[in-house]
Amino acid sequence: MVVKTATFVCSNTRVDKLPPANLPEYAFIGRSNVGKSSLINALTGKRHLAKTSQTPGKTQLINHFLINDAWYLVDLPGYGFAKTSKTNRSAWEKFIRRYLSVRENLQCVFVLVDSRHEPQKIDLEFCRWLGENGIPFLLVFTKADKLSLSKANTNVELFHRALLEWFEETPLHFLTSSETRVGCEELLAAIDEINANFQPLDSIDR
Repeated sequence: MVVKTATFVCSNTRVDKLPPANLPEYAFIGRSNVGKSSLINALTGKRHLAKTSQTPGKTQLINHFLINDAWYLVDLPGYGFAKTSKTNRSAWEKFIRRYLSVRENLQCVFVLVDSRHEPQKIDLEFCRWLGENGIPFLLVFTKADKLSLSKANTNVELFHRALLEWFEETPLHFLTSSETRVGCEELLAAIDEINANFQPLDSIDR
């Protein structure tokens, strides 16, 4: 897939104010310092599409971007140690989980994991929550340029093993870098494949 256009649509915290659910949608989420905004910019080829910051927790709303006038990329607030109040973190968690649970056209959640680290409890528990709620997800390991390939693959394997405590099989993963764009084409190809099978809700016989 070639990303020709990437347009900001809206930001909010209310599911009832989201764009019409007539196009396939993909949510990106991870810990607050995982490099989510940088990866979104690398995927789309737009350097300033998603706001990047040295301070974790920059994203605080559900941000919709329309890609190629054909599908939505959704930038969700990161979880973890963002510098904000417990009240704000609780509110974020509530509207994020509501969005993930009820959004009809959500095809897949891309869970971003920092490839430099061994499995982190917060990432594993979020994946478990997705599985328990029947929400499809794929794994995106970020910052692959920051360590050797062998070390990155070791951490990826450890993450898969940890997930097997809860899952019979683990989801597909991508090893990526926003700096070199490693893995970006493969990730976009996966979205393209899912898009090919998407049926708008109003076209499905009830």
